[in-house]
Amino acid sequence: MARMTGTAARAESLLGQGVVSTTSVAGGDICTSTRLRLTDGHNAIIKTRPQAPVDMFVREAEGLRWLAEAGGAHVPEVLAVAEDCLILAWVEQGKPTADAAERFGRDLAATHAAGASTFGAEKDGFIGLAPLPNRPLPTWPEFFASRRVMPYVRAAVDRQALTMPEAETIEAAMRRIHEFAGDAEPPSRIHGDLWSGNIVWGADGNIWLIDAAAHGGHRETDLAMLALFGAPHLQRMIDSYDEAAPLADGWRERLPLHQLHPLLVHAVMFGGTYGARAASAAQSLLDGSAGD
Repeated sequence: MARMTGTAARAESLLGQGVVSTTSVAGGDICTSTRLRLTDGHNAIIKTRPQAPVDMFVREAEGLRWLAEAGGAHVPEVLAVAEDCLILAWVEQGKPTADAAERFGRDLAATHAAGASTFGAEKDGFIGLAPLPNRPLPTWPEFFASRRVMPYVRAAVDRQALTMPEAETIEAAMRRIHEFAGDAEPPSRIHGDLWSGNIVWGADGNIWLIDAAAHGGHRETDLAMLALFGAPHLQRMIDSYDEAAPLADGWRERLPLHQLHPLLVHAVMFGGTYGARAASAAQSLLDGSAGD
């Protein structure tokens, strides 16, 4: 009760209006989420975390606003942000439907097509609690190898979540990344952490993006993340996306390449078999099962 009272008071100070009631929201292992019913009749959600990494919520808010500017996939409005919390407009949840998945495929293609000025971003960010290096590089293969894969290989080895032979396999694949990356594409405006837990199936029939690690990247990265962990009506999403913005030849064979980053992040954060899975994905590239 004391925590809820403190959360309500913090929300009131940022929003400039009263909180009628608070309700704990289940899910999420990084932040505490609380639903707020406001005096103006609207609902919001506040995410909090004690001693959150500096600017974690600020970077997330910036990323969500940047994605929303694209006018493609739906993004909850950022109502307020501070170092200790983020407040978003509430999205009433509905059930996954094929029609919503089809719309989302088109919407996501529009978000990606809005583009970015470079591969990377002006500021470093976060993926979960893990730091996300974003310093730009001129090509996607350079950016992905230097900013997305190798920092996490080193971190996973340090945490004993990746053996040295596994690390060497991934490093070998990164030395040959230009062979696997496919034809060059301009930077896309990507979510950056697009697994099924970071999309909300709204009661309004739309899919909403949350918990973004947004940056200029390769559009196949978002699709590879969805494919890695699965999502309801995933094939409908992909088919709709491909109709709106045809994917380059060989994109399915490149999935293991794009999945290296999330697998390594999970190895760093959770250990388990994720390191071995990352090495296996890299080996599949070296064996020629992805991109000749």
